[in-house]
Amino acid sequence: MKSSSHLRNRQQRIGFSLLTIMSFLTIIPIAGVVIYILVLGAPAINWEFIAGFPRGGMREGGIWPAIVGTLYLTLGTAVFAVPLGIGAAIYLSEYAPDNKTTQLIRIAIINLAGIPSVVFGLFGLGLFVLFLQFGTSILAGSLTLSIMTLPVIISTTEEALKSVPQAFRTVSISLGATKWQTIRRIILPQALPGILTGVILGLERAAGETAPILFTVAAFFLPRLPSSPLDATMALPYHLFVISTQVPGMPIKIQYGTALVLLVFVLSMNIIATTIRSRARARRQW
Repeated sequence: MKSSSHLRNRQQRIGFSLLTIMSFLTIIPIAGVVIYILVLGAPAINWEFIAGFPRGGMREGGIWPAIVGTLYLTLGTAVFAVPLGIGAAIYLSEYAPDNKTTQLIRIAIINLAGIPSVVFGLFGLGLFVLFLQFGTSILAGSLTLSIMTLPVIISTTEEALKSVPQAFRTVSISLGATKWQTIRRIILPQALPGILTGVILGLERAAGETAPILFTVAAFFLPRLPSSPLDATMALPYHLFVISTQVPGMPIKIQYGTALVLLVFVLSMNIIATTIRSRARARRQW
């Protein structure tokens, strides 16, 4: 018995050691990329770079229009994708019958998540820019990014809803609550941490994509901020692509400074979502 217990303990220690090593092997390259961008980009960060407009062929000045444009696109994506994605997930998880049609819908959602972003950009160009005549605009870009992020939001939200114990539903309905009251007051609050995970993953992808906005919204250079959803705008991912590939003689610190700002933008979204998710988990009853 002692030999068997000793063997199990040794196997457990070996397993934990391997998991620790794999965790470090995953974290080290990520940390290396962040540190590399920070070291090369930090010299460019100052008030003029953050709050100024580009000038001198974008080799001088700031990136404020690109920051504002990225914020507008992210908010626009959230407005369209989050309610629709959560609503679709609620239907699939709580209302839809378990039949072949529902299975085909889930397969289609999974397949949509694997489509390259450039395909979504071409779709947005054809539907929103040309057919619906929204033009190259924040509205067209937000709608395109919304379609691209929907599969992630739907899939993760549906899994979060399914993870709530069935007993919660049974007890709530047995006490006289309707199905919708049960979903709204019991299921959604309990599934909130998982839902937030899906939402933030989708919005982070939207904030960092270049191909969809290249076809639908991004401008090479604009000396002003957009004043309408039907205006084009600069955006950090496309601006970074432009100054890295299309502008000769661009100082390296400007390129990495722009990448650093985009990285901070995405990480800030993550921190906010993590804080809200942690508070929601603390209130969870299971």
